[in-house]
Amino acid sequence: MLAVFAKAVGKPPEELRLPAMGSHNSKAPQQIVKNFQSLYPDSAVYNLPNGNFMALCHVDESPIYPRSIVVLDDIFCIFMGALANVAELRHHYGLPRQATEAMIVIEAYKVLRDRAPYPPDQVVKHLDGKFAFILFDAKAYTLFIARDRDGSVELQWGMASDGSLVCSDDPIIIREGCGQARAAFPPGCIFINGSGLTSFDHPLHKVRAVAHEDDSGNILSVYFQVDLYTKIPSIPRSGSAANWADAAELKGE
Repeated sequence: MLAVFAKAVGKPPEELRLPAMGSHNSKAPQQIVKNFQSLYPDSAVYNLPNGNFMALCHVDESPIYPRSIVVLDDIFCIFMGALANVAELRHHYGLPRQATEAMIVIEAYKVLRDRAPYPPDQVVKHLDGKFAFILFDAKAYTLFIARDRDGSVELQWGMASDGSLVCSDDPIIIREGCGQARAAFPPGCIFINGSGLTSFDHPLHKVRAVAHEDDSGNILSVYFQVDLYTKIPSIPRSGSAANWADAAELKGE
């Protein structure tokens, strides 16, 4: 799986760049996608507006945590893993028995976007299973990424040479595309452009980047963890005009 989003849409955390300061071993987004297609010639690549990409292949796919992609109403969702409460979620969102996990995530996002009185962390908490997903609303220019609290499904993110956000479950793709400017996507977290990185178990606490340094003070890598000592004064509520304002502004760019 591969997803690449221009900096104007993805706005990756600047801390991802720290291990690569002074180096130039990351690639341009088009080259990263080309490398993915070369490595996985049977992959399906979706060219999204303004130089954004999503791609999926089934090579080395786990039978326990399969990959799938669904496109509905200009909303693209890659889902990896499985949910244990699919039947309950179908009933909750009024979906047919044929609805897959990716379809459920899209419907949950649409409810958040259009009318939900509760924040995204509450929606993700209702997903009982081992999963990671990347959702992109091509109309609203909203990016929504999440990974289960146990980190059961591999998901890494990094920065391309132009600052674009790169996500993949393939460590080789991330390493060759982003060089040192990469990290594991933190378990138990969601990322929404305009809102940033949030823990769905501790939504009122900041998620901070922690640098791993060598004896000389050089940053070797970064990882993200919840800072239980620092609270966020407030968090935007999904469904409010303010919550998706940044995404609406991006659409006009």
